[in-house]
Amino acid sequence: MKKLFIEGMHCASCASNIERSLKKIKGVKSVNVSLMTRKAIVDVDSTVKDDDLKKAISRTGYKLIKIEE
Repeated sequence: MKKLFIEGMHCASCASNIERSLKKIKGVKSVNVSLMTRKAIVDVDSTVKDDDLKKAISRTGYKLIKIEE
């Protein structure tokens, strides 16, 4: 389980776009993005690299600030 801190979200559509992008990564089991806390909780297997998560968030136009295990 990883906690992703995201910058730039301002509406429910933002959170939904990030969630969809993260779910496309092979090895991501579940994703929950919260607009209120500006965080995503992601359950991933060991094949998923932090850089993959960062790229998925960047593709949607947002910035990954940090990742906590």
